[in-house]
Amino acid sequence: MYYFFRGLSLIHTKGLKRFVLVPLSINLVLFSFAFYFLLQQVNALVAAVQQYLPSWLHWLEYLLIPLGVMTLVIGLAYSFTMVANFIAAPFNGLLSEKVEAHLSGKTPADTGISGFFKDMPRMLGREWQKLLYALPRAIILFILFLFLPVIGPILWFLFTSWLLAIQYVDYPYDNHKIDFRTMRQQLRNQPGNSFAFGVTVNVACMIPLFNLFVMPIAVCGATAMWVDRLAMQNDPALKAPGARAYNKLDKYC
Repeated sequence: MYYFFRGLSLIHTKGLKRFVLVPLSINLVLFSFAFYFLLQQVNALVAAVQQYLPSWLHWLEYLLIPLGVMTLVIGLAYSFTMVANFIAAPFNGLLSEKVEAHLSGKTPADTGISGFFKDMPRMLGREWQKLLYALPRAIILFILFLFLPVIGPILWFLFTSWLLAIQYVDYPYDNHKIDFRTMRQQLRNQPGNSFAFGVTVNVACMIPLFNLFVMPIAVCGATAMWVDRLAMQNDPALKAPGARAYNKLDKYC
């Protein structure tokens, strides 16, 4: 959980703000249009339902609209987050690269506009890998969500938290060209850290308005976790020289 809040502080860091701006703008524009469009659909649905209700039940409008808006917020949190990440993947990778350079003091070899455009197909291909990994599992768990009243929603929440951990921690892994399977295995080897980070991002995605800022915060936080905890598993030389020492509280955060 510490790393999500570390990301919140990193997005304000001088020198990183301009790299935060592009993914943040993509998120704001996409979510704003999606929310406006879906809100119109909710209003149309409520109006259609009212046609079949007797006049003395029209007060249900004041119940249906808030429920519809809540459904939209939850739906946007899970569905459009994936769409936004797919579109913003190259920019999220660039942001992760700059955050790592800021924290470790090491500049990547392949930087600049040419390196950005050269890596773009690989980054988009990586997003397809995540989608192909998530989709069949999501279908099964969504069915459980519908038919198992208590267990289903809990499993769905844990699954989406795991996916969000994969989504954001993958950016520094991909920048170092470490394959998707290896990344998943290393996250499974640290289930407490992975799930704590994913759950924090998941909860943040459900907070209206704040969820618009979650993507760059999570990218920065996941990259900080890579520098402090994960990089050394792949190459001891990747360990940041100034990586912080941990106390007992960090073990639980």
